[in-house]
Amino acid sequence: MVTLHSKDNGAGAEEVPVPRSPAAPRKVALVTGITGQDGSYLTELLLSKGYQVHGLVRRSSNFNTQRLDHIYQDPHATRTAGHYMRLHYADLADASSLRRALDHILPDEVYNLAAQSHVAVSYEVPDYTADVVATGALRLLEAVRLSSKPMRYYQAGSSEMFGSTPPPQSETTPFHPRSPYAAAKVAAHWYTVNYREAYGMFACNGVLFNHESPRRGENFVTRKITRAVGRIKLGLQKKLFLGNLSAGRDWGFAGDYVEAMWLMLQQDKPGDYVVATEECHTVEEFLEAAFGYAGLDWMDHVVIDNKYFRPVEVDRLQGDATKSRRELGWNPKVGFQQLVHMMVDNDIELASKEKVLVDAGYRDPKQQP
Repeated sequence: MVTLHSKDNGAGAEEVPVPRSPAAPRKVALVTGITGQDGSYLTELLLSKGYQVHGLVRRSSNFNTQRLDHIYQDPHATRTAGHYMRLHYADLADASSLRRALDHILPDEVYNLAAQSHVAVSYEVPDYTADVVATGALRLLEAVRLSSKPMRYYQAGSSEMFGSTPPPQSETTPFHPRSPYAAAKVAAHWYTVNYREAYGMFACNGVLFNHESPRRGENFVTRKITRAVGRIKLGLQKKLFLGNLSAGRDWGFAGDYVEAMWLMLQQDKPGDYVVATEECHTVEEFLEAAFGYAGLDWMDHVVIDNKYFRPVEVDRLQGDATKSRRELGWNPKVGFQQLVHMMVDNDIELASKEKVLVDAGYRDPKQQP
């Protein structure tokens, strides 16, 4: 039996029966990467739609479920929306754990969001990136194929797959990946297409352009910027070190993008979709928006450090989401300025809490995120 992850017992896992009520059947979803930015927003969406959500987490000495804390419910507590979220130990690098999870949970929908998703880090750990991002997707697809129950499958793609191909980039644009991460995502994309065509699986690729939020990891450039804005505003930091400021990206809100994932699996036929705002802004424009909103001048604080340049740059990514608008009825709700302001507000509040610890001597302000 797959053990269920609980944060309350200190041991990390416990045997808890999966609630199945014949009187009130719920659609069941399995989400890999549930502890990440997209996983947390998708879980919220699915719970709001009455799903029972199961997430796969890797074993770690430290809990990394912070993004889910607000919806986590002790399995012995009163049945609420959070009661229908369960976390299981499994890993995309371990095919047997995926088979066991699928056989036990028997989901209606599978969302593969798990990945080593940092482009720069993929140059440092290329083998691991390829194994988890590419071969991991293949392992999950094979587990879905061999399952006793038909399941709908979503594969998270990335605009990085387009790499140096000129914008705007749509579903028919050729891929030209320029990092180990992007190349691995291309492989996962074509594995998904192959399984759809070879076995008739309901399998979709969502090629998502950059999507951000206050839950974005702090080593991604957008969150690195807004964290610095908050810390500089509160006097905890003076300088921000960045690389290429002229790189252009199509930035949207992660909370909007997970709705597109769900919509793909509600269609009559499977397909591949680009999800994007169709606007492009440079890193410099993001700096201007973030620092300006806080009443600061980014040029007083930003220092260019060559170590943050990629071995090969991706100059401009800008999506053409015509198909998603037409077939899914999807449109982004949060605009660029609103997104930046949302992130800055969050990180100014975070910095104010950090300052309390610094002033009390519990934290060294030199320890930048």
